[in-house]
Amino acid sequence: MQNSLQQIEGLLFVAGDEGISVAELSAATQFQKPAVTGLLEELATKYAEDDSCAFQILKTDDRYQIVTKANLSETIHRFFTAPLTTALSQASLEVLAIIAYKQPVTRIEVDEIRGVQSQSTIQKLVLRNLVTGKGRADEPGRPILYVTTSYFLNYFGLTSLDELPPLVTAKALEDLESQQGVTIPLLPSEEQQSSFDITIAELTDQSESNEEK
Repeated sequence: MQNSLQQIEGLLFVAGDEGISVAELSAATQFQKPAVTGLLEELATKYAEDDSCAFQILKTDDRYQIVTKANLSETIHRFFTAPLTTALSQASLEVLAIIAYKQPVTRIEVDEIRGVQSQSTIQKLVLRNLVTGKGRADEPGRPILYVTTSYFLNYFGLTSLDELPPLVTAKALEDLESQQGVTIPLLPSEEQQSSFDITIAELTDQSESNEEK
């Protein structure tokens, strides 16, 4: 059975970097606002007093979010700024493709398309300068809107977003998703074409072939 603190913690987690307000927590849990405030304070104390816990509660304006404790900053930084020669995972490519075609798009919209949390993947792409935040959506919580960068265009050999290949058929996307574990070098050599470039070209050919039919 869910307890009160567990519900608050779960909602803070899924809210991600946009955070969540007392009013939103109250509506989701059906707890009164004073009770929600008390539970937030209890959870913050629990995190603070547990030296083995990595989290703390951060309040910005009227919104609350779970963040990592300051003493973990060096470890977290090393993780997100791994050498740029490491490969982009399939999840990173998936998120990057969604942002490229749907931009500007919020993290929540990306989550809804993928069906899983994308917060950490988006943060990696931001740190690698492939995507960036550009304004905020005019909706509750004012979530960040993400777009691709000029480096994204340079990396994939594009001069503008108009050169992105047309969206392909569902069957082609299913075929692409079946390639489990495929990764590409973030900075391929001049002689080496990335597998993502090859896949995009193949999908473009398939899309054009389908259109002719």
